Formats: sequence, C-alpha cells, structure tokens
Amino acid sequence: MDVNAAVAAAAAIAGVLTGVIAMLAFRWSEREQKRPTRTSLHSDPVLPPGVDTVLSVLRSSAVVLDEADGVVKASSAAYALGLVRGGKLAVEPMLQMARDTRRDGEIRQVELDLPRRGTGRGEALAVSARVAPLGSRLVLLLVEDLTEARRIEAVRRDFVANVSHELKTPVGALSLLSEAVMDASDDPEAVQRFAGRMQIEATRLTSLVQELIDLSRVQNDDPLEDAEPVPVDELVAEAMDRCRHQAGTKQITIATGGTADLRVWGHRGQLAAALGNLVENAVNYSPARTRVGIAARRVNAPGGEHIEIAVTDQGIGISDKDKERIFERFYRVDPARSRATGGTGLGLAIVKHVAASHGGEVTVWSAEGQGSTFTLRLPEAGRARDRAPQQPARAERAAGAGLDVEAGRSTLESPESTAYETLPAPEVLP
Repeated sequence: MDVNAAVAAAAAIAGVLTGVIAMLAFRWSEREQKRPTRTSLHSDPVLPPGVDTVLSVLRSSAVVLDEADGVVKASSAAYALGLVRGGKLAVEPMLQMARDTRRDGEIRQVELDLPRRGTGRGEALAVSARVAPLGSRLVLLLVEDLTEARRIEAVRRDFVANVSHELKTPVGALSLLSEAVMDASDDPEAVQRFAGRMQIEATRLTSLVQELIDLSRVQNDDPLEDAEPVPVDELVAEAMDRCRHQAGTKQITIATGGTADLRVWGHRGQLAAALGNLVENAVNYSPARTRVGIAARRVNAPGGEHIEIAVTDQGIGISDKDKERIFERFYRVDPARSRATGGTGLGLAIVKHVAASHGGEVTVWSAEGQGSTFTLRLPEAGRARDRAPQQPARAERAAGAGLDVEAGRSTLESPESTAYETLPAPEVLP
C-alpha cells in the first residue's frame, strides 16, 4: 500500500517536471526563431546594394530614413548643415515630405530657408530638398545648399542695376546738354560752357566703360598665363606718370621710397593698373599741397617672401563702417565727392581682383582726418637679392622729401602701418 502510494507520487512529480521542461523548451524555441540570425542579416541588408557607395560620392547632403523616421544613413554634409540631430531628421518640413513620399511613393521637391547654425545673426541657408522612395521601406532625402549661388546671383543683379544707373547718368546729362547747346546757339559763352560740361560727362562715360572692360578682363583672364618678373620701380614710375597732371594741379608732392630693385611675379598690365588706381585715389582724395607716399619692401610670409607696396595719403580718411565695403563694386564713401573727382567706384574692386588673381591681397589702414594707407602685397619673383647699403646722399635727399630714413619710416606713415622700413632716394612730383 505504502509502496504503491510512493510510486504514484513519484510518477506525478516526474510528470510535472516533464511538463515544466517542455514548456521552457517551447518558450526558448520561440525566442530563437524570432531572433535574427547572422545569415538573415546578410541576406536582408538595411540599404540596397551599392546605395552606400553612391551616397558617399554625391555632392548633395544625403539622408536615408526608415519606416519609423529613423536615420539609417546620413552624410557628413547633412550633419554640418544641421539636418540631422540625435539620430533624427531635425527639419520638420523635410520630415513631413518624407512621410508623404513613403505613403504615396511620389517624388517631391521644395526650396527652403533654414537658420544658420552657430551664428546669432539672422542669416539663413537657402537649400533645395528632394525626397524619393528607396526600395519598399526606405526614403532618400537629398539636400543641396543654394546659399552661395543665390549670393552670386544677387551680386550679378546689383551689378547690372548699378551699371545701368552709372551709364544712364552721363548719357542723360549729355542729352540734356546737347539740347541746351542747340537752344543757346546764339550765345557763344553759353555754348562754350555747355560744351565744357559735355566734355566732362563724355570723359566720365569713357572712364566708366574702360573700367568695366578692365574689371571684366581681370575677372575672366588668368594673369599667370602671361606672367613675368615685373620690376616694382617701373610700376611705381608708371603710376606716377598716370597721376602727374592731377598732382600738379593740386600741388601734391608724390614721394617714392623703400627697397630698390624689387620684382613681383605677374601680369605687367594688370599690376600697373592696380597700383595706378591706388595712387590715383590717393591724389584725388587728398587736399591740395599735401604729400602722397609710395614705398615698397620685402616681407617674409608663410608661402614665401612677398613684396609690399604701400600708398599713403593725407586725405580725409575712411570710417570703420566704410572700410568693410570700399572694395565692393560701385561703392563710394562719398558719392558727391566721387562724382566731382570723376570716380566710378570700380577702381578698388579692380585692385582687389588683381591682387587675388596674383596670389596676393590688398589691405587698408585708415582713420578719419588722418589719411589712409593701402598696401598691395604680391609674391616676389625668384631672383638673386642685391641688398646694397644705403648711400649718405640718399638719406639727405629723402629728408628733403619728408621721408625719415634713420627712423626707418616715413613721416607720411600712419601709427599702425609699417610699410616704410628702409627708404632710398625718392622722386618728387611736381
């Protein structure tokens, strides 16, 4: 009796254990079936074959989204533009476009203005976003930055508008003056006065057209194709000859100095035009009976030795807000004064383009009421250096022109400028 009861109890316990083990085995089997195997991962990739390679060579910012709007793939440009943050697409209009495309499979495109990351200014990024389905579950977003293209287009529109305005002014004046001459045909004095005004307007129109041609040429041509070693002394002499008449009329003395026998590498005509514009501006914006200084020196730079040519005047100076824009085309600090001097607003723009195309730069130091110093820095032409010592006679002649050789700087120099270090014998005009 007791034996039978024990056997029955043992059988019951064994049945319970078997049931528990079977249940655990069933649960474990279900988990293993649901867990993706290494083989299944390779047979069902996240991105279709070749897509990753194609996205890596695209210039546009690329983002791939899955069915849960999660970012599967994003290019570095997408992160730089701030499109992806925290593994999510951060631009709501683009996210809505992706959802609509996932729903109906249609390709969508839109242009948006996005806030610029990392700046407190109100500038915006202009982008073009295009969304297309990628397979059955993924969506591809391509974003192209249009900011620079829009900026260039705006510059072109402004340029055309400014050219139209600048050309219309002298042409309109010539038309009115010609009518005045016809009406005053019986008054010789009036005819002579109007004819003089017509000559002034015709000269202004000619200068404007010529500077437009020069600006177009320096923008389109590669000056290094016809580059040659150009003596700085000859460039300075040409600039002085160009302004000899204006300087003589205003009794302005032009003094030259600095290191002699320097050469720069570049296009002779463009370099002469750039330096001539700087000297001409210095003469035009300087009061009568003042000095304009031109000096050159050799300086060490990370990319090799450069030549600095500084043009210093004792004119009205330039304010801080105007210094940021004076190299823009058609920008004038004082429009009324520029028209009186015949300025077109293109001279400094030409200087900037010439300097940049030659691998150099142009900078300005100026203070209102203290004059200005424009410095043209250009690569030096490779040649043997001849550093002959200064002759005593040169120091005496420099002192007579207002250039302090012993102090190593010009009396025309601004406190912050160091353009004049060693100054040989100057030339003086007139």
